[in-house]
Amino acid sequence: MAAPSSARLEVLGVRHHGPGSARAVGRALDELRPDLVVIEGVPELDQTLPFAASPELRPPVAGLVYAVDRPRNAIFYPLAVFSPEWVAMRWALAAGVDVCFADLPAIHELAPPDETDSDTAEPTDQAGPTTPATPPDPIGLLAEAAGYDDPERWWEDAIEHRSESGLEQFRLVSEAMSATREQDTRPDSDPDVLWNARREAAMRRRVRAAIKAGKERIAFVCGAFHAPMLQLDSFPAAAADNRLLAKLPRTKVAATWAPWTAGRLAVESGYGAGVTSPGWYQHLFLHWDSGDEDVASSWLVRVARELREQGIDASTASVVESARLATTLATLRGRPSVGLSELNDAAEAVLCSGSPVPLRLVHDNLVVGNDLGTVPDGAPMVPLAADLARQQRSTRLKPSAVAKTVDLDLRRDAGRARSVLLHRLRLLQIDWGTEIDARGTGTFRESWELEWRPELAVQVVEASLHGTTVAAAADSRVREIARESDDLTRITALVSDAMVADLPEALDAVVAALEAGTARQHDAGVLLGTIGPLARTRRYGNVRGVDVRRLDAVLHTIVTRASIALPGASHGLDDDAAAALRSLVELAAEGIALLDVDALNRPWRAALHSVARGAALHGSLAGRVNRMLLDAQEIDLAEATLRLSRQLSVGAHAAESAAWLDGFLAGDAALLIYDRNLLAIIDGWISTIRQSTFDDLLPLVHRTFSRFEATDRQQMGELIARLGEPGSDRAGTTYELEQALPAIHHAAELLGLEVTR
Repeated sequence: MAAPSSARLEVLGVRHHGPGSARAVGRALDELRPDLVVIEGVPELDQTLPFAASPELRPPVAGLVYAVDRPRNAIFYPLAVFSPEWVAMRWALAAGVDVCFADLPAIHELAPPDETDSDTAEPTDQAGPTTPATPPDPIGLLAEAAGYDDPERWWEDAIEHRSESGLEQFRLVSEAMSATREQDTRPDSDPDVLWNARREAAMRRRVRAAIKAGKERIAFVCGAFHAPMLQLDSFPAAAADNRLLAKLPRTKVAATWAPWTAGRLAVESGYGAGVTSPGWYQHLFLHWDSGDEDVASSWLVRVARELREQGIDASTASVVESARLATTLATLRGRPSVGLSELNDAAEAVLCSGSPVPLRLVHDNLVVGNDLGTVPDGAPMVPLAADLARQQRSTRLKPSAVAKTVDLDLRRDAGRARSVLLHRLRLLQIDWGTEIDARGTGTFRESWELEWRPELAVQVVEASLHGTTVAAAADSRVREIARESDDLTRITALVSDAMVADLPEALDAVVAALEAGTARQHDAGVLLGTIGPLARTRRYGNVRGVDVRRLDAVLHTIVTRASIALPGASHGLDDDAAAALRSLVELAAEGIALLDVDALNRPWRAALHSVARGAALHGSLAGRVNRMLLDAQEIDLAEATLRLSRQLSVGAHAAESAAWLDGFLAGDAALLIYDRNLLAIIDGWISTIRQSTFDDLLPLVHRTFSRFEATDRQQMGELIARLGEPGSDRAGTTYELEQALPAIHHAAELLGLEVTR
């Protein structure tokens, strides 16, 4: 391109999050005084620049660009206070200099892929294996050439910790990157090579447009890798760049600012351009920016303060000694200034008495950091995000990058409002809060763990497809699930979800879907599985002031249909199927007992009687059903004892008898402790088992009795030892009435009764 002779382009190749690079960019801009600052980033971010000057935009933040019709398809551009791009943007805004972004537009970057790449990629005559070549590591190559075995260490020593003036340093970085890019043997058709070529072509196009508009001094802040391809004297013909950018797919996008966290700037979070120690880098930059070059002492003061908060002694004298040791280590290691490794080694040796454990306690707070950025209220956002922000303020639930536990009292309006908001967000799959220590819907308390993560901004945008407010979106989402789901268990769970989220209209839609699903469902297991959750919802709906009386008819229908289907479903079961059905029967029985309504008890107990009378039933299920009938006083103890005696008779199969016993004894041990006849029957059955069978049955019997408390097992052992002694057929022990009389009189007085002998 034939550029005007007066045009000057300075390419400032940087590391995206480097305090030294950020400081060098600031100095280079002061020296150059450009009339245009160009920053690597999709041009759609230009619309967010008016908000960048606001004091309410505090890093870490990220430029967020997303596809309007597919919000999950998004790009984040994180910026910290020590990011060179942030420094360049704020410098331009403060100086009144034009600033813009340049990269491959997001309308192409976020568009669905098509066959364009294969059409525009130039053919290659190279033959050989189809496995793509490994891209070179520019920093690794330069570090190796400099005699370093750690690329990160080389970059810090050569770039981040240097205080020389900027422009010459950036020219040297560009030359070094040019040499490393020459080592790349991948063909032009390689997807990564082609993608970078298109990005650089888009950057050059933006520069050409700026020069054509009359800009004479342009500073371009970009990743060091791209610097060699953006030198003005090496620009290819504009036509070549236009061919690379022709016929690319397009999609509609939107851009805004989103809060970011220090933890997500760390490379360990999975962020490709992340750094190992964002908290340390921020400390470096802020002290350098204030003119304080002694970063070691101030850092160690912070370390000592954190250690004290963890209950570890750290004296002022030890801080001074640690700073001296860190400086000495940096000198011995030939480093331009004290680095984090020297500070860690010094702190471990002096402040922590040689142990690395205390430093691990303060790593997250100091080395990584827990800052959460803020965004101006006027920044573009979807209506749902604005409504969420209003509700966060009204409920006083402030987003935080640090996980914190919130206890809610549902008897108070504030507690209910917070609970409703969090449950609605969970329905929208916005995972800001996780419910912990759940005690069921029948309690007046909830506990949540809240932690705001950057990707939640995308989840909010995605959820906005369902509505413009949190309530409307949650209502729409619940209706959609109820309409599309044919899983009765899922719809049943949705009843409780809609209730706790205070969505009465959506609850009506879910109940209607439940009614329709129940009419089509014939599987006894599925029907049984819905009874417990529905019963709890019906029982505890008044805790939240929700009218759930409409569930009565649905619940009655489900219990009736389950009761009819249960006897037929109880036959021909293997061990696993019997265990699964027994568990479902237990859960259903708990739900029905919770309501204790005669309209539900009658069909249910009739079904239990039918199962108990059935032949060829699995012992585990049959024993459990008989115990339920005994507990419900549908059969008396004498009848239960007779049925147990039959199952444990000599003619019964030993393994089947053990399974029946396991089902019958499920629950507490009081039945055996206070009824010696049952205990004697079991003891006699075990005594008659043959030795060859006993070894196989021992684990089964042990599992049955191991469910009881240790004190109960001890008491049963003592009772078994006394079986056969005179008076041992009497339930319980002999009571000393004279000793008990004072307690009896006191209890009678409290109850308003009289005691006569």
